Amino acid sequence: MSDTINPTAGGSEPRSAGKTLTGQTGAGTAPETRGRTTIADSVVEKIAGMATREVPGIHSLGSGMARTLGAVTDKVPGGRPSVSRGVKVEVGERQAAVDLDVVVEYGVAIVDIAADVRTSVITAVERMTGLEVVEVNIAVDDVHLPDEEDEEEEGEGRVQ
Repeated sequence: MSDTINPTAGGSEPRSAGKTLTGQTGAGTAPETRGRTTIADSVVEKIAGMATREVPGIHSLGSGMARTLGAVTDKVPGGRPSVSRGVKVEVGERQAAVDLDVVVEYGVAIVDIAADVRTSVITAVERMTGLEVVEVNIAVDDVHLPDEEDEEEEGEGRVQ
């Protein structure tokens, strides 16, 4: 593609058509060189949140206060559960770092579940975004005991 216009019948000098075009063009050019893709932090947060929830032994995500506020928000008409609760990410041009706050089920080996979560998150984020995941930090905030009620069920026991 040219950045100049051919002279018209009466003109002797080419006229500039605007700014110079850079980059490779044409049918033989690879698609990945024909533009730029940016991925928002919230996209990576959702992917990491879903990948974490898929691991057996994870009860929920989020610290105590985030889970409490989330349970209230989920009950509001029109409210939807937040997939990214308990997930923080930093996304660069080529890399991402993930921080997770999790609650595990009683009886699971925390070291093993942490390894499974890391594998799940790294696999999902790298496959879906093409970003290199440089670290997955996991903070285990609580252990869910079998006899504990979930936050979602607490309000249902009193008055209907």
